Amino acid sequence: MGHHVIKMPDIGEGIAEVEVIAWKVEVGGTVAEDQVVAEVMTDKAMVEIPSPVAGTVVSLGGKPGEMMAVGSELIRLEVEGAGNLKAGAAEPEPAAAKPAEPKAEALKVEASKPNVSKPELAKADAGKSPAVSNHESPITNHRGAVTNGVLNAGEAPLASPAVRRRAWDMGIELRYVPATGPGGRILHADLDAYAQAGGKAQSSGGGTSGGGYARRTGEQQIPIMGLRRKIAQKMQQSWSNIPHITYVEEIDVTEVEALRAKLNERWGKERGKLTLLPLLARAVILAARDFPQMNARFDDEANIVTRYEGVQLGIATQSAVGLSVPVIAHAESLDLWQTAAEISRLAGAVRDGKATREELSGSTITISSLGPVGGIVTTPIINHPEVAIVGVNRIIERPMFKDGQVVARKLMNLSSSFDHRIVDGMDAAEFVQAIRRRLETPALLFVE
Repeated sequence: MGHHVIKMPDIGEGIAEVEVIAWKVEVGGTVAEDQVVAEVMTDKAMVEIPSPVAGTVVSLGGKPGEMMAVGSELIRLEVEGAGNLKAGAAEPEPAAAKPAEPKAEALKVEASKPNVSKPELAKADAGKSPAVSNHESPITNHRGAVTNGVLNAGEAPLASPAVRRRAWDMGIELRYVPATGPGGRILHADLDAYAQAGGKAQSSGGGTSGGGYARRTGEQQIPIMGLRRKIAQKMQQSWSNIPHITYVEEIDVTEVEALRAKLNERWGKERGKLTLLPLLARAVILAARDFPQMNARFDDEANIVTRYEGVQLGIATQSAVGLSVPVIAHAESLDLWQTAAEISRLAGAVRDGKATREELSGSTITISSLGPVGGIVTTPIINHPEVAIVGVNRIIERPMFKDGQVVARKLMNLSSSFDHRIVDGMDAAEFVQAIRRRLETPALLFVE
């Protein structure tokens, strides 16, 4: 028997370190060839690390949330044969497969404050189930439901792409769903059980809710790691470095919505249904030709603004693990249906965790849309180092005066933010007005 060490691979583009997100194996467990052993996070994407050999896990190189240098020891396996570790190399410190102490990232529930009387504490303790190990104890999540098998804070849920997509469609956050599959994997049946329980994880019989007016003293500490950490860093960088100006304009989308309905009626079965987003994307692309300073990236260290002829259009996309911005490469070269197909493909890749680094890099201007929950006004944060972002609010139908008559019209606000170091307020307003003209007179979308 020998030892085989898997080192943190060089993922490319000069990355010196990556963050460990989740282990797919544990000390003492067996690993098959090509089995994924860990998920790590670069500054752009989640990457799965497979094992090139079969063996038994001897040690793990880091904890979830820790940064590891490229080339450092990720995992050590005991394998048949000599392995790849030279004789006399240092052995790892023995590590228990199940630590006796609770993890630092596990949810913490604080005891009652000192002013609570002892009888009250006794009553609270009386309803508790006997203490068990950290992995088996019921956990109170932030929704107040007592769950068994729900992930500790900071742990990534295990589920197939099909389960993740179905959870997204059902509006269910996977981290709250108790898993019954092998290795803690969430199954379709778990989604069904969670939905039938009214969106609450079921208790195994230890605790009680205490009623709607019961005093609640639980607290939850959630480590910010993985994609959420990258989002936090990116947002802080954008908000700290970029002086934002936000311009809001009301758009009458009655005509473009009527056009969309006709296009879907005529071509929907053959080419797929269009949403408003491809039409808006076309309006932004054409407006950017008149205002090239919007389709740009600003290197604030070198003090250089780079304007682009091609539009690498970012589409802000929400997934179960956070916000990402996949990029439609050369969106100016795509027709409406090609744009719609690319939006759908990229959104699916993000939600399934399969988007590549290339698909998440290089955008020159971004559209952010929350769809029917888009609200009346938003203040979108610019995707650094871009200089402009167009935010889409929800469409509402209300009465308006038109040609002396009160008529029903479909109205939508655009809330757009600009880097005020690069874009003057007048230019920002005229850019949005150029988008507005094309949406209110949709024939202009097809005239270059």
